[in-house]
Amino acid sequence: MSLSPQFLDELRHRTMLSALIGRSVKLQKAGREYRACCPFHDEKTPSFYVNDDKGFYHCFGCSAHGDAIRFLTEAKGMPFMEAVKELAQAAGMDVPAADPRSAERAERATGLVAASEAAQSWFAEQLQGIAGAEARAYLAKRGVPDDLVKAFGLGFAPDSRGKLKAALASFGNDTLIEAGLLILVDEKEPYDRFRGRLIFPVRDARGRTIAFGGRILDAGEPKYLNSPDTPLFDKGRTLYNLDRAAPASRKAERVIVVEGYMDVIALARAGIDEAVAPLGTALTEAQIERLWRLVPVPVLCFDGDKAGQKAAIRAALRALPMVGPDRSLRFVTLPDGQDPDDLVKAGGKAAFENALQSAIPLVDLIWRHEAGATALDTPETRAGLRRRLAEHAASITDQGTSEQYKLEFRRRFDALFGAAPPRQHSEGPPFRERQPFRRGDFRKPPPRPTSAGARSIGKSGVDRMFARAVIAGLVLHPGTAAAHAEALAGLELGDPVLERIRDALVDAAFTGRSLEGGGAHSILADAGLEAATEELCRTNGLAFSFLRSDADPSRATRDLGEAIDVLVTRPLIEQALTEATRTFGTTTDEASFAEQQRLTREKQDVERRLMDLMQPEGE
Repeated sequence: MSLSPQFLDELRHRTMLSALIGRSVKLQKAGREYRACCPFHDEKTPSFYVNDDKGFYHCFGCSAHGDAIRFLTEAKGMPFMEAVKELAQAAGMDVPAADPRSAERAERATGLVAASEAAQSWFAEQLQGIAGAEARAYLAKRGVPDDLVKAFGLGFAPDSRGKLKAALASFGNDTLIEAGLLILVDEKEPYDRFRGRLIFPVRDARGRTIAFGGRILDAGEPKYLNSPDTPLFDKGRTLYNLDRAAPASRKAERVIVVEGYMDVIALARAGIDEAVAPLGTALTEAQIERLWRLVPVPVLCFDGDKAGQKAAIRAALRALPMVGPDRSLRFVTLPDGQDPDDLVKAGGKAAFENALQSAIPLVDLIWRHEAGATALDTPETRAGLRRRLAEHAASITDQGTSEQYKLEFRRRFDALFGAAPPRQHSEGPPFRERQPFRRGDFRKPPPRPTSAGARSIGKSGVDRMFARAVIAGLVLHPGTAAAHAEALAGLELGDPVLERIRDALVDAAFTGRSLEGGGAHSILADAGLEAATEELCRTNGLAFSFLRSDADPSRATRDLGEAIDVLVTRPLIEQALTEATRTFGTTTDEASFAEQQRLTREKQDVERRLMDLMQPEGE
């Protein structure tokens, strides 16, 4: 049945939430709200609040949150429509009549659920009978106790083509086929889908049996057989054990994803009930979304073999576009050749808990995967790594998170390979950005007379105008951005517009997009920066060679590289000099004095380089 948002809003408005919850939970008045010990998890100090004005409840302990309908479905286990009908009756509202097609679908679904539940009961009976001896022996060998056999509803399908069909004949072949219990091929007589297998019922969030998985006991393929998709069951949206794991996750404040049925049961045997598993497929986007409804950061636990690692990276890349400030993943890799069952058998719950302590965040998994994908011993392979990382970061929909991933990938890339070195000077070694206290000598160009214009600009004016000139130079000579991308990315320009222009060009260079032949102007226009760029180039007040249309292109790019080097070097030297001066003032020893003097000379050198760049041609 489809209910309009208007009807549901009116139903919520007419329901006094505190009165509804107060029937089963002892509420205490707390200002304009009510508080109580949370009905969703065990606690001694009240952290569960009910707000009638806003119409919702919230627990600050386990994050349970919802309205009147959700309280009935989650706390009381009622189906959605039953909850709506109960609230509507109390509020004096009539539930809109279902259209014939909706009623027909609901009736058919009810029949499929009844058939699946009957099949589960029949499979469970077979497990306890003579035919189930081999399956019982297998479960005993795996250490599955009787209480978990019952809790998970495990069963056995005899090796017969028609025993289930005969047992459930009252439902009719059409219903059993639609429920995935029988197989129909070419209009021949349908036969049982599951034969000679240990049976794992698959339940929905309400605990209703909707599908099955079967493990073969003898040699044969496939090892596991699952129900096909049906009107009840979509394997890409369903998680095994969700009905038991959802309430357990609120108490534990976590949910753990493992690879299969027996992994889930092994963890339950160890007292870890908040585990789920996908159903014969890689974890899907819909399943990940379902996990995020339980906790912000689910933990994915995969075997240490190649198949497990492939499953982990597939899940990571599927989740990546959807991550954000309040939703991500963590990953645990078990020792090669071990699964959760092996770990629990060897060391109990403590062994698995210790493994969880080594969980790594999503960003680490992606970095390790890409950095280890190939040898990184050539410029080409390193460029490939940088491009792949940039593409991953760009795939994230949330812009703030995407930017943080870009920055983090750049930081790791630079830490591994070093930032792109600035242009080598003709005299002396280059400034090494990562060693601010040991730079060596800079180039000392023969001083030229300082222009009146240059002398008239104070320090703050130089900083502001110099930064504007460098960014304007990048717009005119965008190919330079690729050679100095890492150095430019870390600059604090003090002007949001300049930083946006810089970021657009550096991001393009970082991802390998072409900046030549009008590419830069197209990129800036796409970013909404066309007018700002024109204004910057039109109003720049300095006459560097790279800002003049008649300048030699090779000299322009050379001087622009020198200007970027100065722009990066200058604040680092000043910061180092300030620290060295402070240290000398405290210790007054000879070594501190020598360091302070060395940095003073380096500052003078970089200031001379700056003034040299600022000279108009001919002065």
